[in-house]
Amino acid sequence: MSVGTQWRAARGTAPPGHLDAAGCNVPSDRVLDAVVAQLRLERQRGGYAAVPDLTAAKSALAELVGAGPQDVAFLESGTAAMAALLGGWRLAPGSGVGYTRTEYGSTLMLLRRLAEQRDWKLVELPVDDDGRLDVAGVRAGLDLMVLSHIGSHRGVVQPAAEIGARCREAGIPLVLDVCQSLGHVEVRGAGASAYVGTSRKWLAGPRGVGFLIVPDLTPDMDAAVPTLGGHLWSEPTPVPQPGAVRYESSEAAIAARVGLGVAVLEHFELGPSTVQAALADLGRTARGLLDGAGGWRVAEPLDEPSALVTLRPPPGDTAEHAAARAAEASPPG
Repeated sequence: MSVGTQWRAARGTAPPGHLDAAGCNVPSDRVLDAVVAQLRLERQRGGYAAVPDLTAAKSALAELVGAGPQDVAFLESGTAAMAALLGGWRLAPGSGVGYTRTEYGSTLMLLRRLAEQRDWKLVELPVDDDGRLDVAGVRAGLDLMVLSHIGSHRGVVQPAAEIGARCREAGIPLVLDVCQSLGHVEVRGAGASAYVGTSRKWLAGPRGVGFLIVPDLTPDMDAAVPTLGGHLWSEPTPVPQPGAVRYESSEAAIAARVGLGVAVLEHFELGPSTVQAALADLGRTARGLLDGAGGWRVAEPLDEPSALVTLRPPPGDTAEHAAARAAEASPPG
């Protein structure tokens, strides 16, 4: 049975023609049932008495990058996870932070705010015409590097393993944004110091859950805001708990975290490498069909191993005009 057939069989319903896994995927029936069951349990027992053991969920997430459950922290979104990680990272004034112009918008805003407040020096690293990082441009002298494995605006896969190896050689901690890549392409082998991810995209979990995986925790790394669940009370400064739990917000939508755990276990049941191959094939097929249709051109290389497909409009047309035509041709209901 194909991955697509299994995916459809696991869902009693889905939006017609849904093509937005890169934005917000459709959770399975098992994920939905797990979320509802946790909410019912909280109503029956009380929210704090019904706190589940999420070790299995953390172990499964960690395995996708080659880490351990102690390295995983749950937060509310990928954006919140990135803010908790970078906001608490104690870099000295004048530290150089590498990034690319293809970085996700909220991360760029965060970097610019932190650079202004803390006198960090942002260093834009060179990319080619497809937006792929020039690995040779990753040079010693940087104190931190932030990179999206796959951008949200184009399905180009960064050579994470090569970049990770270069960063390790140069002694540069690498923060890899895997919001668009975990559950989509291979992430193991990147060797990043930290990974930032989300539930709602290729893992097909619920909205409202993000996570950090921090296998290379150092004394300079702490949460931007200390919490009672992740820190020990101490005067004058709270002491962080061992492991990534220091970043975790204990007051959260716990049912959504349970749902993410079920989604990740389902991903392993399908087989990560099988899913990756199926998605890459879908991407190549879609690009072959769409490139040139109506004068629109595919933005990434046709054989790019991702399922995220973006198009450039022909002269005189825009994406906004095309969306308006599509809405007019397909009225609600």
